[in-house]
Amino acid sequence: MRLNVSKRKNGRTYLSIEKRYRDKVTKKSTGTTIRSLGYLDELEKEFPDPIAHFKAVAKQMTAQENTRRKVSITIDMDEPLPEKAEGTKNFGYAVPMKIYHELGLHEFLKSRMARESFKFNTNSIMLLLVISRLLYPGSKKKAFDHKAKFFERFNFELADVYRALTHYDKISEDLQRFMYDRIRQKYGSDTSIVYYDVTNYYFEISQQDEHRRYGKAKQNRKKPIIQMGLAMDASGVPIHYELFPGNRLDKETFRSVIGEVRKNYNTEIGRASCRERVYACV
Repeated sequence: MRLNVSKRKNGRTYLSIEKRYRDKVTKKSTGTTIRSLGYLDELEKEFPDPIAHFKAVAKQMTAQENTRRKVSITIDMDEPLPEKAEGTKNFGYAVPMKIYHELGLHEFLKSRMARESFKFNTNSIMLLLVISRLLYPGSKKKAFDHKAKFFERFNFELADVYRALTHYDKISEDLQRFMYDRIRQKYGSDTSIVYYDVTNYYFEISQQDEHRRYGKAKQNRKKPIIQMGLAMDASGVPIHYELFPGNRLDKETFRSVIGEVRKNYNTEIGRASCRERVYACV
């Protein structure tokens, strides 16, 4: 609550007490009148200093409203939880969440989200996917199903998680370079040696498409696959990855990934031959 002092068209000063709030649509701060007090010249006949008096009244009204908002709860520590109750919260994600923010991933994602027209929060979705991958490895749906286990307010639907994947793919290369630069600045990165590895992922489909192709699957499954080439620094921290059609041979992916690392990442292999600096683990 606050005292509003305004000039009317007749030249007189009018006092009122208003409540400030942020409009949900415009996101701008606005106010609504809670109590009309009257013209200042008339109030001066009743109060020595009307402005000081009603500022104190507004402050008291604010304190009273805050008191009404407080609720006392009594908990019976011996009462058993109902069957299938899910009241537990996981706080084990505090450490990875700290690193997430130290790297500035929230800032990067929010800046890219501002350029798009969709309404879901890609930073919030990415945070859920990251901590779920560490604590409850599984599908995107499984990550969504576990969102109530965390203290964060993950206010989005499962469909938003799937829609966000298209956006992540769009900004993937910029995000990888951003992460590498921040890791190097915050924690350091030894790229005197770069390791290269190739793996693949199979899909439970029977028909090939442009990318999901039949190839030599690591799991020995007769399903269409996608190849992933990954470059890592001497400590095994990822630098850059690329996806390739499943029928691409492992050795055929090497030049593309390492070429990208030499071109767009500040690593030692940009100043030496790949043969001397890169170890392949295919």
